[in-house]
Amino acid sequence: MLTIIDYGVGNLTSIKNMLRKGGYHDAIISNKESDIAAAEKLILPGVGHFDYGMGQLRQSGFFEILNKRVLVDKVPILGICLGAQLLTEGSEEGESPGLGWIKGRTVRFRPEKMNTTLKVPHMGWGEIEMSKQSSLLQDLPDSPRFYFVHSYHLQCNNEEDELASCKYGYTFTASVERDNIIGVQFHPEKSHKFGLQLLSNFINKY
Repeated sequence: MLTIIDYGVGNLTSIKNMLRKGGYHDAIISNKESDIAAAEKLILPGVGHFDYGMGQLRQSGFFEILNKRVLVDKVPILGICLGAQLLTEGSEEGESPGLGWIKGRTVRFRPEKMNTTLKVPHMGWGEIEMSKQSSLLQDLPDSPRFYFVHSYHLQCNNEEDELASCKYGYTFTASVERDNIIGVQFHPEKSHKFGLQLLSNFINKY
Protein backbone atom coordinates (compact mmCIF):
# COMPACT_ATOMS: atom_id res chain seq x y z
CA MET A 1 0.00 0.00 0.00
CA LEU A 2 1.16 3.52 -0.83
CA THR A 3 -0.10 6.36 1.34
CA ILE A 4 -0.32 9.92 -0.01
CA ILE A 5 -0.03 11.98 3.16
CA ASP A 6 -2.88 14.43 3.72
CA TYR A 7 -1.78 17.24 6.03
CA GLY A 8 -3.99 19.92 4.51
CA VAL A 9 -1.47 21.17 1.95
CA GLY A 10 -1.44 20.33 -1.77
CA ASN A 11 -3.43 18.79 -4.57
CA LEU A 12 -3.50 15.16 -3.54
CA THR A 13 -6.09 13.86 -5.99
CA SER A 14 -3.96 14.71 -9.04
CA ILE A 15 -1.15 12.51 -7.70
CA LYS A 16 -3.51 9.62 -7.05
CA ASN A 17 -5.02 10.01 -10.54
CA MET A 18 -1.56 9.93 -12.14
CA LEU A 19 -0.71 6.78 -10.21
CA ARG A 20 -3.95 5.21 -11.39
CA LYS A 21 -3.14 6.20 -14.97
CA GLY A 22 0.09 4.24 -14.59
CA GLY A 23 -1.86 1.16 -13.52
CA TYR A 24 -1.35 1.50 -9.78
CA HIS A 25 -4.66 1.36 -7.92
CA ASP A 26 -3.52 0.73 -4.33
CA ALA A 27 -2.72 4.32 -3.37
CA ILE A 28 -4.77 5.97 -0.66
CA ILE A 29 -4.98 9.56 0.54
CA SER A 30 -4.96 9.63 4.33
CA ASN A 31 -4.25 11.64 7.47
CA LYS A 32 -4.59 8.59 9.72
CA GLU A 33 -1.67 7.42 11.80
CA SER A 34 -2.64 3.80 11.12
CA ASP A 35 -2.38 4.25 7.35
CA ILE A 36 1.06 5.80 7.64
CA ALA A 37 2.10 3.01 10.00
CA ALA A 38 0.96 0.37 7.48
CA ALA A 39 2.30 2.00 4.32
CA GLU A 40 4.98 0.32 2.23
CA LYS A 41 5.70 3.64 0.52
CA LEU A 42 4.84 7.27 1.29
CA ILE A 43 4.35 10.41 -0.77
CA LEU A 44 4.58 13.82 0.90
CA PRO A 45 3.07 16.41 -1.48
CA GLY A 46 2.63 20.11 -0.84
CA VAL A 47 2.26 23.61 -2.19
CA GLY A 48 2.46 26.92 -0.36
CA HIS A 49 4.40 28.40 2.55
CA PHE A 50 7.15 26.43 4.34
CA ASP A 51 6.19 27.38 7.91
CA TYR A 52 2.53 26.61 7.29
CA GLY A 53 3.39 23.20 5.88
CA MET A 54 5.62 22.31 8.83
CA GLY A 55 2.97 23.59 11.23
CA GLN A 56 0.38 21.36 9.64
CA LEU A 57 2.70 18.37 9.86
CA ARG A 58 3.57 18.96 13.51
CA GLN A 59 -0.10 19.34 14.45
CA SER A 60 -1.22 16.36 12.39
CA GLY A 61 -1.13 13.68 15.06
CA PHE A 62 1.07 11.44 12.89
CA PHE A 63 4.32 13.43 13.09
CA GLU A 64 6.10 10.96 15.39
CA ILE A 65 5.05 7.85 13.45
CA LEU A 66 6.10 9.55 10.19
CA ASN A 67 9.59 10.13 11.58
CA LYS A 68 9.78 6.53 12.78
CA ARG A 69 8.62 5.05 9.47
CA VAL A 70 11.17 7.07 7.50
CA LEU A 71 14.18 7.16 9.82
CA VAL A 72 13.88 3.81 11.63
CA ASP A 73 11.82 1.56 9.36
CA LYS A 74 13.42 3.07 6.21
CA VAL A 75 10.14 3.24 4.30
CA PRO A 76 10.69 4.95 0.92
CA ILE A 77 9.24 8.47 0.85
CA LEU A 78 8.89 10.87 -2.08
CA GLY A 79 8.52 14.58 -1.28
CA ILE A 80 7.00 16.70 -4.05
CA CYS A 81 7.47 20.50 -4.39
CA LEU A 82 6.89 21.92 -0.88
CA GLY A 83 7.04 18.33 0.36
CA ALA A 84 10.62 18.13 -0.94
CA GLN A 85 11.53 21.44 0.70
CA LEU A 86 10.21 20.23 4.06
CA LEU A 87 12.82 17.45 3.95
CA THR A 88 15.54 20.06 4.57
CA GLU A 89 16.61 21.70 7.82
CA GLY A 90 14.79 24.97 7.20
CA SER A 91 13.87 27.64 4.67
CA GLU A 92 14.50 31.30 3.95
CA GLU A 93 10.74 31.51 3.53
CA GLY A 94 10.16 31.18 7.26
CA GLU A 95 11.59 30.41 10.67
CA SER A 96 10.29 26.92 11.39
CA PRO A 97 12.77 24.02 11.48
CA GLY A 98 12.23 21.53 8.68
CA LEU A 99 12.24 17.76 9.03
CA GLY A 100 16.03 17.77 8.70
CA TRP A 101 16.18 14.46 6.84
CA ILE A 102 18.27 16.07 4.10
CA LYS A 103 21.11 18.28 5.34
CA GLY A 104 20.74 21.70 3.75
CA ARG A 105 18.23 24.50 3.38
CA THR A 106 15.56 25.81 1.06
CA VAL A 107 16.54 29.17 -0.43
CA ARG A 108 14.84 31.78 -2.61
CA PHE A 109 15.93 32.25 -6.21
CA ARG A 110 18.69 34.88 -6.41
CA PRO A 111 17.64 37.59 -8.92
CA GLU A 112 21.19 38.98 -8.99
CA LYS A 113 22.38 35.70 -10.50
CA MET A 114 19.63 35.56 -13.12
CA ASN A 115 18.86 37.18 -16.46
CA THR A 116 16.65 40.21 -15.81
CA THR A 117 13.97 38.85 -18.16
CA LEU A 118 13.42 35.80 -15.94
CA LYS A 119 10.61 36.03 -13.42
CA VAL A 120 10.16 34.49 -10.00
CA PRO A 121 8.32 32.24 -9.39
CA HIS A 122 9.80 29.82 -11.88
CA MET A 123 6.75 28.46 -13.71
CA GLY A 124 6.84 26.08 -16.64
CA TRP A 125 8.83 23.23 -18.12
CA GLY A 126 12.46 22.64 -17.31
CA GLU A 127 14.95 19.98 -18.34
CA ILE A 128 16.73 18.20 -15.52
CA GLU A 129 20.28 16.86 -15.63
CA MET A 130 21.05 13.76 -13.60
CA SER A 131 23.78 14.18 -10.99
CA LYS A 132 24.03 10.48 -10.12
CA GLN A 133 22.52 7.13 -10.99
CA SER A 134 19.20 6.29 -9.35
CA SER A 135 16.32 3.89 -9.75
CA LEU A 136 14.01 6.91 -9.70
CA LEU A 137 15.37 8.10 -13.06
CA GLN A 138 15.63 4.78 -14.86
CA ASP A 139 14.16 4.54 -18.38
CA LEU A 140 14.08 8.32 -18.72
CA PRO A 141 15.98 10.14 -21.51
CA ASP A 142 19.15 12.12 -20.76
CA SER A 143 17.33 15.44 -20.23
CA PRO A 144 13.71 14.73 -19.30
CA ARG A 145 11.32 17.67 -18.94
CA PHE A 146 9.27 18.31 -15.83
CA TYR A 147 6.82 21.00 -14.76
CA PHE A 148 7.95 23.49 -12.09
CA VAL A 149 6.08 26.08 -10.01
CA HIS A 150 8.30 27.52 -7.26
CA SER A 151 10.06 30.58 -5.86
CA TYR A 152 12.39 28.60 -3.58
CA HIS A 153 14.68 25.67 -4.26
CA LEU A 154 16.75 23.12 -2.38
CA GLN A 155 20.38 23.71 -1.48
CA CYS A 156 22.21 20.61 -0.22
CA ASN A 157 25.11 20.61 2.22
CA ASN A 158 26.34 17.33 0.77
CA GLU A 159 26.88 17.05 -2.99
CA GLU A 160 26.13 13.35 -2.91
CA ASP A 161 22.54 14.08 -1.86
CA GLU A 162 21.79 15.86 -5.14
CA LEU A 163 20.03 13.56 -7.59
CA ALA A 164 19.33 16.03 -10.40
CA SER A 165 19.69 19.71 -11.25
CA CYS A 166 17.87 22.20 -13.46
CA LYS A 167 18.86 25.58 -14.88
CA TYR A 168 16.74 28.70 -14.47
CA GLY A 169 19.06 31.65 -14.64
CA TYR A 170 21.57 29.47 -12.81
CA THR A 171 21.81 25.79 -11.93
CA PHE A 172 19.83 24.69 -8.86
CA THR A 173 19.05 21.39 -7.18
CA ALA A 174 15.88 19.89 -8.68
CA SER A 175 15.90 16.54 -6.87
CA VAL A 176 17.57 14.91 -3.88
CA GLU A 177 18.02 11.34 -2.74
CA ARG A 178 19.60 9.89 0.39
CA ASP A 179 18.89 6.23 1.08
CA ASN A 180 15.08 5.89 1.27
CA ILE A 181 14.45 9.67 1.25
CA ILE A 182 13.71 11.32 -2.11
CA GLY A 183 12.54 14.81 -3.00
CA VAL A 184 11.63 16.43 -6.31
CA GLN A 185 11.11 20.18 -6.68
CA PHE A 186 8.98 19.70 -9.78
CA HIS A 187 5.51 18.20 -10.13
CA PRO A 188 5.62 14.69 -11.65
CA GLU A 189 1.81 14.54 -11.54
CA LYS A 190 1.75 17.46 -14.04
CA SER A 191 4.64 16.23 -16.18
CA HIS A 192 2.90 13.81 -18.56
CA LYS A 193 4.94 10.79 -19.71
CA PHE A 194 8.11 11.75 -17.83
CA GLY A 195 6.23 12.23 -14.58
CA LEU A 196 4.40 8.96 -15.12
CA GLN A 197 7.69 7.12 -15.61
CA LEU A 198 9.19 8.68 -12.49
CA LEU A 199 6.20 7.74 -10.32
CA SER A 200 6.21 4.23 -11.79
CA ASN A 201 9.89 3.92 -10.89
CA PHE A 202 9.16 5.00 -7.33
CA ILE A 203 6.42 2.38 -7.03
CA ASN A 204 8.21 -0.50 -8.70
CA LYS A 205 11.90 -0.04 -7.93
CA TYR A 206 11.98 0.87 -4.22
